[in-house]
Amino acid sequence: MLQSAEQASLFLKSLANRDRLLLLCQLTEGEASVSDLEQRTGIGQPSLSQQLGVLRREGLIAPRRAGKQVFYRLADPRVEALLGQLYELFCRPQGPDEQPDETIGDVK
Repeated sequence: MLQSAEQASLFLKSLANRDRLLLLCQLTEGEASVSDLEQRTGIGQPSLSQQLGVLRREGLIAPRRAGKQVFYRLADPRVEALLGQLYELFCRPQGPDEQPDETIGDVK
């Protein structure tokens, strides 16, 4: 159980960055080139390369080179499963009677 908790902690730590979450969300839609990711997310080059490097080292994404272009795809099925849950909790459009939970992240 301790080993599983350590693995989960490391996994969540690698996701705990706004830019990395944006990149992973884009990759749930399929493989994308670095230039596509830059355009879709608005993340500038130095930061984009740094965050892609973190995700690659953690084994969450995998690269594919085609000529001069590099394409990335999700490499860990747990990422898509977790992002689906995050979407439901934070991003899903709310109905007229539903209000998003404004207290998340607030200290009470």
